[in-house]
Amino acid sequence: MRSLRALRSRRLCAVRAMAAAGRGRGSGSGSGSGPQREPVLTPSTMNATIRRVQYAVRGPIVTRALELERDLQQGIPKPFTEVIKANIGDAHAMGQKPITFLRQVAALCLYPELLSDPSIPEDAKARARRLLEACAGQSAGSYSASPGLDLVRGDVARFLQRRDGVPANRDHIFLSTGASDAIVTMLKLLVSGSGRGRTGVLVPVPQYPLYSAAIAELDAVQLSYFLDEEHVWALDMAELRRALAEGRSRSCPRVLCIINPGNPTGQVQSRECMEDVIRFAYEERLFLMADEVYQDNVYAEGSVFHSFKKVLVEMGPPYSETVELASFHSLSKGFTGECGFRGGFVEVLNLHPEVLAELSKLVSVRLCPPVPGQILMGALMNPPAPGEPSHQRYEEEKGAVLRALADKARLTQELLNRVPGIRCNPVQGAMYSFPSIRLPPRACAAAQAVGQAPDLFFCLRLLEETGICLVPGSGFGQREGTFHFRMTILPPTEKLRLLLEKLSTFYIKFVKEFS
Repeated sequence: MRSLRALRSRRLCAVRAMAAAGRGRGSGSGSGSGPQREPVLTPSTMNATIRRVQYAVRGPIVTRALELERDLQQGIPKPFTEVIKANIGDAHAMGQKPITFLRQVAALCLYPELLSDPSIPEDAKARARRLLEACAGQSAGSYSASPGLDLVRGDVARFLQRRDGVPANRDHIFLSTGASDAIVTMLKLLVSGSGRGRTGVLVPVPQYPLYSAAIAELDAVQLSYFLDEEHVWALDMAELRRALAEGRSRSCPRVLCIINPGNPTGQVQSRECMEDVIRFAYEERLFLMADEVYQDNVYAEGSVFHSFKKVLVEMGPPYSETVELASFHSLSKGFTGECGFRGGFVEVLNLHPEVLAELSKLVSVRLCPPVPGQILMGALMNPPAPGEPSHQRYEEEKGAVLRALADKARLTQELLNRVPGIRCNPVQGAMYSFPSIRLPPRACAAAQAVGQAPDLFFCLRLLEETGICLVPGSGFGQREGTFHFRMTILPPTEKLRLLLEKLSTFYIKFVKEFS
């Protein structure tokens, strides 16, 4: 019986091959190059979930911005002399200088011959020797353990203990390829079920598009809760409960994502709000994911960053013993802005021991995060101490970056709010503003006629006429009938001022054109 089935299977494959060959001959170009066949991978045969993935931060506007840059390089005339890419939080691309100590440690580890260079401070050399000893073969080119270098995980644990005043366990810390990689890994663990039993993920709107993209790729269910724009993008508990109740009609909500400080909205959550969120997660049996990569970027008077872990532990039982938490940090933001090194980590709390073992298995599939990123994370977690030769310069550079960002946050809010029709909330933290804009009905109709969201239509016109690249609010989610854009505050102060003035002038002209 088994051999008969095999024979039938071979015959069926032969028939299909002949049919495919016949299709190829029928659709050939007549060039005599032989039969053609359709590709194995086509839009209809590829993974359908990938087609649903959208990532506005690097979407069609950025593609067009790159084309315009190439045109300028080739001497093709434009109504501007440069493209200003204010679409993404890439600090060094915007002119921010690296922190000297961090780059010295990285350079020493990548090129150990520099250890004999007398111009490099001894504390940087001591950090580099310690990190190299933790690498296999004392080389940054070797693999590390899958969760990351044990030495660096220990340094992260000590950093978290200094930050929060509560112990941290290195075995619950996993280094990652930026925070994004760790966020997707945790979502992979959390997504399960089918139909109405499929995992629902509560996500703030506006949200960072990583979350909607990962949820689409994993075929989970996004449950949007709207932040309160009228109250500086505050998290409203009644809205959170509404989103949960609505989500239960079409999914099994298991995950609550929080971004604090906010991206793209720049708000900083209060301690009281965080306690309410933790109680809500406890009562509704939700796994809490805290995206805290902007924890160093807090500017507004009265705003203070609290980690969810610190608040959770200080609330005590039953919350501290039962609420499952994954919190994320990164090299890419803060005062370092080292996006290209792709260093980050996740700390997990109250994870089931067997799930912790499965997480360890899952990260091992990717072998290990980039070791240079781990090395830089180790240097950030173990900065120069008072009395060491690099300490004063390190603190001066760190302070200068954060003061400049605070000034640019105030400048952005001040200049945008001078323009009738644009409203910008205070940029309390992070690296972005998310202003609302009023668009005339004729502009909305023109956008609809070309199949574009109105704020995408606005941002494309802005790019073509001024060279300013922003991201439309529709790429992050927004309430129906409202329009926004996200812009980074990272450009140097004078270039940021120029950007804001050109943006304001264009907006006034655009509104007049479509009024």
